[in-house]
Amino acid sequence: KRLRSSNIHLKTVWHKNDIELIKGVKNDKNKGHSVVLLDPSGETKSSQDFSVDMYNWLEVGGSRLAFVIGGAEGIPYELKAEKGMQKTLSLSKMTFTHQFARTILAEQIYRASEIRKGSSYNK
Repeated sequence: KRLRSSNIHLKTVWHKNDIELIKGVKNDKNKGHSVVLLDPSGETKSSQDFSVDMYNWLEVGGSRLAFVIGGAEGIPYELKAEKGMQKTLSLSKMTFTHQFARTILAEQIYRASEIRKGSSYNK
């Protein structure tokens, strides 16, 4: 059985260093986008709770949502300490490569859209 499109478009933006990452996140926040920091110290969620939150974040952010994966040293302190960040979320207590974290995140975004549609994908 083929997976159907969820009408959610994913885009990856690479930043060369923490300074560029901070600028990019602040730019997204200034545009009114919701921003979620992915960090091991963040809150863990079930797929169902993630689905509800993701759609709430999309609503608040004008259909724009940025998930931030930090560099080798994690999320810069300047972003963690900044007031107004939407949320800090943990994919797991385990450590993953950036590539694997993006894959897990993409699958959870797809799963969230399927939960919202009420499909049997999440069963």
